[in-house]
Order: sequence, then structure tokens, then C-alpha cells
Amino acid sequence: MTKIGFIGVGNMGSHMARNLIKAGHDVTVFDLSQEALDSIASDGATIATSASGAARYSNVIITMLPTGKHVDSVYRDEIIPYSQDGAIFIDCSTIDVETCRTVNALARTKGHSMLDAPVSGGVGGAEAATLTFMVGGEEASFRSVKDILCQMGKNIVYCGGSGTGQAAKVCNNMMLGIQMASVAEAFVLAERLGLEHQKLFDVASTSSGQCWSLTSYCPVPGPVPTSPANRDYEPGFATELMQKDMNLALNAAMGSGTTLDVAQASALLYQSYAQAGHTGKDFSGIVNLLRERTELL
Repeated sequence: MTKIGFIGVGNMGSHMARNLIKAGHDVTVFDLSQEALDSIASDGATIATSASGAARYSNVIITMLPTGKHVDSVYRDEIIPYSQDGAIFIDCSTIDVETCRTVNALARTKGHSMLDAPVSGGVGGAEAATLTFMVGGEEASFRSVKDILCQMGKNIVYCGGSGTGQAAKVCNNMMLGIQMASVAEAFVLAERLGLEHQKLFDVASTSSGQCWSLTSYCPVPGPVPTSPANRDYEPGFATELMQKDMNLALNAAMGSGTTLDVAQASALLYQSYAQAGHTGKDFSGIVNLLRERTELL
């Protein structure tokens, strides 16, 4: 049994922490939401009154936080100063590579090892413990906590040094955003050409247009019954999160001198969809924005 501090038990983190409890670990949690804490307390978690309280007596500290500024602040002010010697930090947030490496370096100066380990798989994957973890940091530290990651996920990929886990996540989600925009455009074009949704799906899902955005997350109702399109685009993966991830990719490109023409065009679409009041809708709802634009022509 490992003593684990888990900070950030929202939609994703709560399920991840529950799976660690089920695996027999002693898990102490903290979140700014009292409702989130009350929910997970009934599943066997110990509730801390602060992030430092969750970290103080833990061998492993896991964080799942909204943005880079939250990660920097929580580690700098509450985790690093109060953690016991030899504690390993695992940040599962999706943040920018620069902040990730800055916090990692700070942790090392204080004698701690830190891994960036963002995830893919959504709330369903978190609940079913089938997440993909993209891990960056010291390989020895990765090996020492791999079993813990396996209790929360199915695919655990060591990507390399500090920041490479975040780099993998940024690139993966950039591809997802672009692919969804292209799939949505294809369905809108099909509508205008008189081709039924199901017929396009039957062809493309077994041809060269096949991708996850089509076969698992089809943006129109019908072909994939479990996709958000069949429940009025309730997320899923909210548009505001996709907008955040596309911006992370564009900022990384700017910092590395990389041109991302297709990603930039796709990011503008998600920005427009969000500005139209759909930040809380699933990102696949972008098909509705594209349909509206077509109707205005």
C-alpha cells in the first residue's frame, strides 16, 4: 500500500482517485469544491483541508489541475515546501511544456522527482481505468510508479525527459481537433450533395477517411449511438477544453518556430463556436457552426 495525495478530484480526478482506493492505496484528497470532496469521501478517501495537507504525509502526490498557472502555484506554494523527502510528484494536468519544465526543475532543486503525465481517454476512460498516460521525466521515477499508473490506465507510454509527456498530449489533441473539424466539414458537404449521414459513415469508416473522430465520436446523430451528437452535444470533451488545447499547440509552435497552418485554421473554428455561446457543449458540435456558415452562403 502506498500513501497517495491526490489534488484535484473533479470530473477526471475523482474517478482516478477512486481507482487507486479500489487498488488498496491510502488516498488523501483535496479540492476547492466541497461537493467533490463530499462525493469521494463516501468511497474511502481521506479528506485534507489543503493541498499541503494532502501532500504532507504522502509518498506519491498526483495532481489534476485546470491550467499551468494552477500547477505552478500549487506546487510552488503548497506541495514542494511541505512534501516529505523522496516523495514523487505526478502531474496529470494538460498544460504548456514551458511551465511543466519550470516546475519540474524547481522540484529537482528541492530533492524531488516530478513526472508530467497527462492523460487521454476522457471521463469514461478515467472511470473504467483505461486511460492512456503520456509520461515525461526521469525514467527511474517512471519505473517506480508505473504500477500506480497502471491502476488508473491501460496504456502507459514513457515519452522521454521532462516535458515530453505534455508535448505528446499537445500534439495528440491538436490532431484530434483538426480531424474533428475535417470530419464535420465532410458531413456538411455530404448534406449539401444529398448524401445520407449513414452512407458516408459506411464508406469513410472502412476507407482512407477513417479516424477516431469519425468511428468513435461521429459529429452527427445516428451512425455512432454513443457519440455526444446523440445527446444534444453534451460533453464528452467540452469546446472550451478543445479551445484550450488548440491554443497550447499554437503557443508551442510559436515558441519552437513551427508553422501550423491547418491547426491555426481549426483553432479559429473552435474559437468562433465558443464565442457563439457553446463553450460547454461538446467540441464535436462544431458541425453545427459549419452548417450555419454554409446556410449563410
